[in-house]
Amino acid sequence: MQAFTAHFTFELRTGIRNKTLLLMNYLFPLGFYLMMGLIMPGINPMFRDVIVPGMVTFAIMASTLLGMPDPLVNARESGIFRSYKINGITAVSLIFMPALTTIMHLAVVTGIIVVTAPLLFDAPLPVHWGYFIVIALLLAYTCAGLAVLIGVIAPNSRMTVLYAQALFLPSMLIGGVMLPYSMLPETAASFAQLLPVTHAMNAFNSLAMGGPADFSPTWSLLALFVVGQLAFFLAWYLFSWDGRNTERRGHPALALLALLPFAIGIFIH
Repeated sequence: MQAFTAHFTFELRTGIRNKTLLLMNYLFPLGFYLMMGLIMPGINPMFRDVIVPGMVTFAIMASTLLGMPDPLVNARESGIFRSYKINGITAVSLIFMPALTTIMHLAVVTGIIVVTAPLLFDAPLPVHWGYFIVIALLLAYTCAGLAVLIGVIAPNSRMTVLYAQALFLPSMLIGGVMLPYSMLPETAASFAQLLPVTHAMNAFNSLAMGGPADFSPTWSLLALFVVGQLAFFLAWYLFSWDGRNTERRGHPALALLALLPFAIGIFIH
């Protein structure tokens, strides 16, 4: 328990003291939120209705997909994981601890957005707060799992950027944050269902904000949970203590199995 507390405290402080993590956890998502809140309602008045869920979703993506993988790769390649292993830190702890501390930072950012959005941009608040909290936690859990999985399978820092952007950029373009899912062509809509953000925005809009659903929000919640579980399991299964040790329990391509529930959803709607 003492080792867990020390590790948790270290990871939590790193999220603030490390300049890169501070940028990804706070400065980047909050700066983008302020910029979009000032610009987008003038271009698209309907954007005001999704400022709260959309910007919370963006903050989750930025902190997890863009912020978490690189430190994991650097720790593995520099031998830090080996020292953790010698001192009794388990692989499960190394996988879950960054996710837990990142979610705690996201709770602070979410609170800032929820409090300021109605005051600064006249944005509506959720009508069902319970659903809003559950969906935000599910999305954070899922994205954190995928981020850890990227950090586990990526051979170097350059590849973490490539893998993370393969999820982040499509999520911003067709995930429902900037453009409603209902406006997408059929092919793009099918591809969008492979993204956790699409399911989160579908659930946010229908369950938390009281708007219409584009497809089953119950399936969206279930898919997010299952994908998160798969991502963390695969991250544990494929985990390597040392970058110079080429032996793995499975091929890194197995990471794609984490998205299988989303792929199944394309055919059942």
